Amino acid sequence: MAILDEQQLHNLAMNIVGKDLKNQGYEFLAVNSKLKKNPQFVALKDKKLHFVIVRAVTYPDNPKSMDDVFMKKIKDHATKFNARTFYGGVGLANQQNYELPVDSNNDYVVNYSGLIKL
Repeated sequence: MAILDEQQLHNLAMNIVGKDLKNQGYEFLAVNSKLKKNPQFVALKDKKLHFVIVRAVTYPDNPKSMDDVFMKKIKDHATKFNARTFYGGVGLANQQNYELPVDSNNDYVVNYSGLIKL
């Protein structure tokens, strides 16, 4: 059993949010999947710039909870570029037992209800 590390969980969350953005018609200008590098997506939609912050959140934490101070800092940064800011929290859990870590040998459950406008 190979437990997914923080970067692997982050990449999984990035894929989930990236597919959502693509399905909504966003055009990617920049994608940054490195941990602690923000925003993860810089995208265009309807000629408007969007910054998207992605976070992988493991059970039992709530994927809709966010660091308000950090998000305000990102939103202030986005304002300088006349960009809209969104948060995509992706909850991930081991399908067999939510108490176990997400690993490469078992399916996982996703708790993602879409982007939250900041």
